Amino acid sequence: MPPRPWSSPFLLAVGLAVALFFGSPGVRAETLVIAGDPWCPVNCEPGSAQPGIFVELARDIFAEAGIEVKYRLINWARALRAARRGRINAVIGAGHADAPDFLFTPTPVSRSRMCFYVLADSPWRFAVQRDLDGQRLGVINDYSYGRELDAYVQAHADDPQRVQQAYGDHALDLNVDKLLSGRIDVTVANTWVMQIWLRRHGRAGQLRNAGCRSPDVAIYLAFSPALASSRRHAELFEAGLRRYQADGRLQRLLERYGVSEP
Repeated sequence: MPPRPWSSPFLLAVGLAVALFFGSPGVRAETLVIAGDPWCPVNCEPGSAQPGIFVELARDIFAEAGIEVKYRLINWARALRAARRGRINAVIGAGHADAPDFLFTPTPVSRSRMCFYVLADSPWRFAVQRDLDGQRLGVINDYSYGRELDAYVQAHADDPQRVQQAYGDHALDLNVDKLLSGRIDVTVANTWVMQIWLRRHGRAGQLRNAGCRSPDVAIYLAFSPALASSRRHAELFEAGLRRYQADGRLQRLLERYGVSEP
């Protein structure tokens, strides 16, 4: 006589099938790896209570689709290379000029306001590009600062009396240290990032915002051009981003980090 549906052999078989489906090494939840260099509050310390605005946004939006987000902190040039080779899924906080070959959502997460910072007692101010003449400008390797400033950096990349590029995982720290020690005269940075960096490092009164470039630059979670999954991921993120903007969740996230849209 065959076992009845409620008999122990039947239940055992069902249990084994469920265990095999959910526990098999071959059946795993989908993961998506995003990366960038330290650019807090855009992306901050992995594993912390506040890993960054873009990190939390990506984590929560993709979780709704059953996708786990893994976040890595690596320098910007390496992050771009890794995404171009398909080793990671997306880079955090990119503009179109940073990675023109990547997949971008129609809607940016935010806009980056790039401003020039000098010592608090410096009389220098920025209004137009020619104001940079005679200044040693500190920038970060492979960052995009907008078309005009990118052209200036490229034109003077080999002249340390005009442009000095910082490399590595702590490039912003290096530029601020060079500014404070007199090795450069001015550095340029995202206003969110610089405000939080100065506050966290106890340097809030030592630098001054000397003016900002315009227009502000749209910044995105930009997806790898090498992965077939990127188009679907970009579509999921775009839909989630629009929901979060419409229902106020994005605004509440910005408020938790103490920032607002430029």
